[in-house]
Amino acid sequence: MPTVEPVVPSSPSPPRQTLTAEHWAEAALDVIASGGIEAVAVEPLARTLTVTKGSFYWHYTNRDALVTRALEVWERQETVDMIARAEQEPSPRERIHTFFRSAANTDARSERILLALSGSKHEAARACVQRVTEAWRAYIEACYRGLGMEPAQARNWATFAYSTFMGTVRMRRDNPDALPSGPQFNDYLRFLIRSLIPGQPGTEPGAVVVPLRKTGT
Repeated sequence: MPTVEPVVPSSPSPPRQTLTAEHWAEAALDVIASGGIEAVAVEPLARTLTVTKGSFYWHYTNRDALVTRALEVWERQETVDMIARAEQEPSPRERIHTFFRSAANTDARSERILLALSGSKHEAARACVQRVTEAWRAYIEACYRGLGMEPAQARNWATFAYSTFMGTVRMRRDNPDALPSGPQFNDYLRFLIRSLIPGQPGTEPGAVVVPLRKTGT
């Protein structure tokens, strides 16, 4: 009699597309930026990525796992990656400058994600925002300490700097016409950074002059 080969159960086939778990996480962040964390759903994401839900389940067990991964990706981008760029500078003053410039030049998507997560009722989202904002504040404080400040003074400067940054982010959303645009924004950015780095004229916390709303807008 011919030998019958045993049937071995096959493992799930990987998706034909080259999408990775990171692609799904970035797509989820796009949704968070436009509609908040509550808007993240598997089927609409699959349509956006032009794949089946099978691709999703190859990488994630459920929606919560995707949300967790998306938050991890955003947190890494906004803390580890941003701080790593600043750490390439040789001095605390230059690290502060680079960090502020990176924060001020962050893309609109990242700003919308920050605002969406900070206003969310989702516990993990709020915790993520708290970790990111504290990482920023703590890094800035360490840089100010590197300039020779006492701990309390460095903490005050770091809190002041972070509050100024968040005010700019919220103004971009709520009253964008109040901010300069084009080359004028670069001038404003230089003014902002000078105001937040001690040792230059007019750089005591609270002494920053808020730019007036542009005339004719």
